[in-house]
Amino acid sequence: MVGAMNRERNPPAVHDHDQPSEDVVALAEGITVKRDRLLASLVLIAGIATLVGLPFAFRAGAEFFLPVTAALVIAIALVPMLQFFERRGVPSKLAAGLCVIIFIAAMVFVIGTIVIPASNWIALVPQRIEKVRAALQPILDLYKNLDNYISHIADKIQVSQGSTRAVRIEAPNSAVGLLASSAPHVLIQLFFALLVIFFFLAGWTSMRKRTIVSRGSYEGALTTARVIQEVVDATSTYIGTITLINLGLGALTALILWFLGMESPIMWGGIVAVANYIPYLGPIVSAMLLFFGGLMTFPDAWSALLPPAAFISLHLVEANFFTPMVVGEKLEVSPLAILISLSFWSWIWGTTGALLAVPLLIILKTVFSAAGTPDIAGFLFERGTLTHVGDADEEESDERREMGPAMVDTKKPAT
Repeated sequence: MVGAMNRERNPPAVHDHDQPSEDVVALAEGITVKRDRLLASLVLIAGIATLVGLPFAFRAGAEFFLPVTAALVIAIALVPMLQFFERRGVPSKLAAGLCVIIFIAAMVFVIGTIVIPASNWIALVPQRIEKVRAALQPILDLYKNLDNYISHIADKIQVSQGSTRAVRIEAPNSAVGLLASSAPHVLIQLFFALLVIFFFLAGWTSMRKRTIVSRGSYEGALTTARVIQEVVDATSTYIGTITLINLGLGALTALILWFLGMESPIMWGGIVAVANYIPYLGPIVSAMLLFFGGLMTFPDAWSALLPPAAFISLHLVEANFFTPMVVGEKLEVSPLAILISLSFWSWIWGTTGALLAVPLLIILKTVFSAAGTPDIAGFLFERGTLTHVGDADEEESDERREMGPAMVDTKKPAT
């Protein structure tokens, strides 16, 4: 009895070897932290390498990536038209064909409105260059002394002399000449882009359905459907709205130029409408071209300033009042992001890249808004990513922080 009571009062002690020691736990935590740090470093290096290499890959493979990207952006913008036809019982392939035919008709209208008259203007440049020079003569006289001085300095520092050869640039003066001067691969790329648009639209409904149904959860299916719809809505809304605004701006510009007596006002209105797709740079190019066209039409430089002045006035009203009111805050994009995107895609694909800069930026912005924007600063600086947990220096700092209160001298109370 006494032994049993003693065993109840004093239960058997649990040995320390039954539970992991603090050293083992600390070692396991240190290994986990270092493993996470290594994986994060590898992911960071791979991400940086991808970001650095992609632009050069896009630029080197422009003959493939450019038509495919342009075709996908145009196809996404045409999805609402495809859905309009499908809701009325038109089969998907026939609806895709109708969308492509409408797009081709619009392109033919643009080419007939802008390219053919512009080729005639280019053919007239050698004949009217003296008129342009005469109109600019008062302005050129202001810099005559500076020009003479620069020519004098250039003659002194010239290090080599040789025979010069005059180069004559013949501009196409007809649609046949313009077509003959075009590179064949451009036509091949255009045909390839049209095929991509057709097959994308023809398989859009089934592809969207398969993408949503293949998700493993109901929540994932809803998220996928929402992202797809938001990308289509944002891209088509922006391109459709900007197209209507640019058409209105071009029509008003053409009307004013017709009133001023400028030749080919519809062509100039089309140039303004197309160039206005490029933020910031497009209006500047339009104003410069209108000024040069005015010099070829009007007798003096002051009269030649009227067309660009009229366009700039219309553009200021459109850019500062009308476009923000129509587009709204839903598609509002940072001007800095627009400038960076414009510079990036212009460097990679030239003028076509500049036209695609804003639509591509909107697509990326919509995807990141739905899926979550990458937190680069948190990835780099948050604890557990690139920290030094488990190192000797940090352990020493932790010990000092814990022992700090005990090492502070305290005043003894007065007796």
